Amino acid sequence: MQKALFTFLLLVVVSISQSFAQRLVSDAKIVYNMQPAGQSDTDAGLPAGTLTQYMKGHQSRVDIDFTEVHISYLINSREESVVTLINNHGEKYLTRAGKEEYEKELKLYATAQFKDQNETKKIAGYNCKKATAKLSDGTTFEVYYTTDLVPENKQYNRRFVNLKGIPLQFEILNKNGGKMTMVAVSVDLNAVPGSYFDVPKAGYKEISREELAKMGN
Repeated sequence: MQKALFTFLLLVVVSISQSFAQRLVSDAKIVYNMQPAGQSDTDAGLPAGTLTQYMKGHQSRVDIDFTEVHISYLINSREESVVTLINNHGEKYLTRAGKEEYEKELKLYATAQFKDQNETKKIAGYNCKKATAKLSDGTTFEVYYTTDLVPENKQYNRRFVNLKGIPLQFEILNKNGGKMTMVAVSVDLNAVPGSYFDVPKAGYKEISREELAKMGN
């Protein structure tokens, strides 16, 4: 009886210590350096660009910044919508994706299977473990994530809806088969201003997603 009680109390202590080790994240700003896959942090030259991930409740934002091109995604998981802002050498465009497009992409990543690997590393001050993700179409990509931080909004980035933490290094595949690696350089868990998620009312030319796709050809 005493042994069973001791085992029970030990499990409770372990459970409590694990819950304290994890932090449920509502607000965050994570800055990543963008690098061609295979290029290390110590390679000569500047990073290809930066990716900044913002979170606040059911809203999230991704800013991708190159020298003269800036792209922002304003994501609202409650409304299931995405607004894309593009500043291409001073020419500004806005396009919207509604519930149908939102759910289509969510469905793609909802089937992602993350398989933990043996490799670990510390990134931006957090211990991370490596995982390989496999999508339903057979596509794979690698990610290093920390279980110390757990997003309150699992859909802050639909790519990681099944991940058991927050990624601090991950790959993005482009249509040409190339890869970019995102490596976190800072994690800020202070409150993010709500204005960061406001859709601009002026200054951008609104175009359809079809028009946007043609611009990329």
